[in-house]
Amino acid sequence: MTELVELTATEMSALLRARQVSAVELTEACLRRIEEVNGQVNAIVTLVADQALDQARQADADLARGRLRGPLHGLPVAHKDLADTAGVRTTYGSPAFAHHVPDQDELLVARVRDAGGIMIGKTNTPEFGTGSHTVNEVFGATRNPYDLSRSAGGSSGGAAAALATRMVPLADGSDMGGSLRNPASFCNVAGLRPTPGRVPSKSASAAWFTLSVPGPMARTAADLALFMTAIAGFDPASPYAIREAGSAFAEPLERDFAGARIAFSPDLGGLPVDPETARVTAEAAAALTGLGAKVEQVDLDLSDAEDAFRIYRAWYYALAFGDLPEAGPNVRWNVERGREVTGADLARAERLRTGLFHRMNAFFGGYDFLVAPVSQVPPFPVDDPYVLEIDGTPMPDYLAWMRSCYWVSVLHAPAMSVPCGFTSAGLPVGLQIVGRPWADLDVLRLGHAFERATGHWRRRPELRPLSR
Repeated sequence: MTELVELTATEMSALLRARQVSAVELTEACLRRIEEVNGQVNAIVTLVADQALDQARQADADLARGRLRGPLHGLPVAHKDLADTAGVRTTYGSPAFAHHVPDQDELLVARVRDAGGIMIGKTNTPEFGTGSHTVNEVFGATRNPYDLSRSAGGSSGGAAAALATRMVPLADGSDMGGSLRNPASFCNVAGLRPTPGRVPSKSASAAWFTLSVPGPMARTAADLALFMTAIAGFDPASPYAIREAGSAFAEPLERDFAGARIAFSPDLGGLPVDPETARVTAEAAAALTGLGAKVEQVDLDLSDAEDAFRIYRAWYYALAFGDLPEAGPNVRWNVERGREVTGADLARAERLRTGLFHRMNAFFGGYDFLVAPVSQVPPFPVDDPYVLEIDGTPMPDYLAWMRSCYWVSVLHAPAMSVPCGFTSAGLPVGLQIVGRPWADLDVLRLGHAFERATGHWRRRPELRPLSR
């Protein structure tokens, strides 16, 4: 059982198809691992063990008859508690929805099911995914598996902790200002913020809002690509869905990066960065050079993204959550900021974002990739509400410490968090790989090469099982 949970999703899939392991065996192994360690990290907040085993038995029966449902056939998957799951409690991390049970699956959830994935449960998230620290009044905090006194990040912190502790091989996340990349960095796993529209979603109130995107989380780039074959692809529910099919991500990830032009920005234009984070991410340049790439440190200024992101985010919160007076303080703060947004503010945000888009198009004329820190700090104490200061610079509010992620969100580009190394205290640090808009597969290919060159992703947390 222990050996099975150590396998990557791609390895599990190969064994399943060769009939060397069953979906039931994989599911039982994951359930056993959840029993052993979930109580320490609080990653899986709703478990559907019986349903998962029923699905696993059906997956084995289908395979015995020669029927392969899709690329995720027989693989256990966990869904973020923001994603609607038909018949399974979905709280959004909010006391107002503590007993909410949707009657329909979200589009991504339906695609996972249709691709043969086995839902094993729901992962913890802050209320409505607000903030990069996973804590809420319904389930409490998710703890970092590398140091239980630290945050797992957020808002997909439950997903990242579940992956790091080998409870599941695949988990979905979502990302507006770093909610997928930040916890991947904090927990030494991989996550891809796709180009908006690559993984479509349906919104009842903000169909044209492109800052928030769903995406895959896993332990390796190959597993992210496997996940993308199932969840990417056009759907008319989104007005900006990309036409290219998810099967494009089944292409080989191996690529020769000799001569590839990579820009390294240690601070994205003057952001404060923790010295340990700066040290670890700087070491990535040597690994990338070892791949044959031409790495150049650049003085890149993304500060125009600050107002653009905050204005659009505030506007969205007022639109999406303005009618929920019982929401928590972080949500209410965002709603209040949204109600202050004027037409002139929105015009400024649009001008800033448009100008940044054109400047970055010119930038990517000279470089194939941009690499930078994912988060400006290592995992912080779990009892802190957010990062209060970085290298002596005070943070004015709970958003400010996430700028290295949310400035990139404004670029309409794919961005991956890949394990980059560890601080002297043994805390994970992630490297952010940003590609040209729509070049998601290229980003995964560089992440794959970086993983193979460094092996940081193989270092697992040392948690002793609570039960045997």
